[in-house]
Amino acid sequence: MKKITVVGAGNVGATTAQRISEKQLAEEVVLIDILEGIPQGKALDMWESSSIEQSDTKIYGTNNYKDTAGSELVIITAGLARKPGMSREDLLAANAKIVKDVTEKVAENSPQSKLIIVSNPLDVMSYVALKVSGFEKNRVIGMAGILDSARFRLFIAEALNVSVTDVSAMILGGHGDSMVPLIRYSTVNGIPIEELLPKKKIDELVTRARNGGIEIVNYLKTGSAYYAPSSAAVEMSDSIVNNRNRILPCSAWLEGEYGIDGVFCGVPLKLGKNGIEQIIELKLMPEELEALKKSAYEVAENIKKLKL
Repeated sequence: MKKITVVGAGNVGATTAQRISEKQLAEEVVLIDILEGIPQGKALDMWESSSIEQSDTKIYGTNNYKDTAGSELVIITAGLARKPGMSREDLLAANAKIVKDVTEKVAENSPQSKLIIVSNPLDVMSYVALKVSGFEKNRVIGMAGILDSARFRLFIAEALNVSVTDVSAMILGGHGDSMVPLIRYSTVNGIPIEELLPKKKIDELVTRARNGGIEIVNYLKTGSAYYAPSSAAVEMSDSIVNNRNRILPCSAWLEGEYGIDGVFCGVPLKLGKNGIEQIIELKLMPEELEALKKSAYEVAENIKKLKL
């Protein structure tokens, strides 16, 4: 891919740009932010490390959206971060305004791009980007279940003292407290975790995965997670850029899938060169489907609060 833009030069955006550069997913990476000097300085610092990292990707910072023109993929991380005591929903109004403004400029300068949304509350911000951009639904994807599943996988590996590379897990639903871990689809090298861990321990791990973001916020006090979120966004980018057709849990605009209509919700997606190549519909148990619909309903209720 020739050009990828990362909007927002904060911790998530800068780390995302760095990972993209080091993985050489594009010929050039543009890091853009409203703060003068910040994207320029961070981008130059990253680019100066390229000879050590053996990356030929060019990376530069800007405050001008004209410099992002022609981007094939745009990752939107701009927005306020959570603070202790804040829910993702508390960020709703402020970040909706930011994402609306950003998306308008991105759509104007890169009308053929695909969008990956990282800003919180993620599912609602994905809706904002879809409506404001006017893009087809396959070109607007929210980074959700990959991060939640990654946390769950780590906690499972830690509990069992096994390699995290052997652990698979799937978390669906909205990127928030109502996320839906699918225990039946969580395995260690194909072995269901229900055969390896007692229910009480699994429940504890599920709770920790649900609280994964706020656990980090409570430690940092003045910031939120960015290493794992950036990894999740880059995993999505890699599947799109290299047309890998990987099946990953991400937030997509649903129109009847799982009996859910007119809302962004985390489900398994096949990601390739066109963005969302396919929405995978799993055969869920009644209680799983009910939890997924409840999660989607909460996202829909937050969407109703928007004033676009």
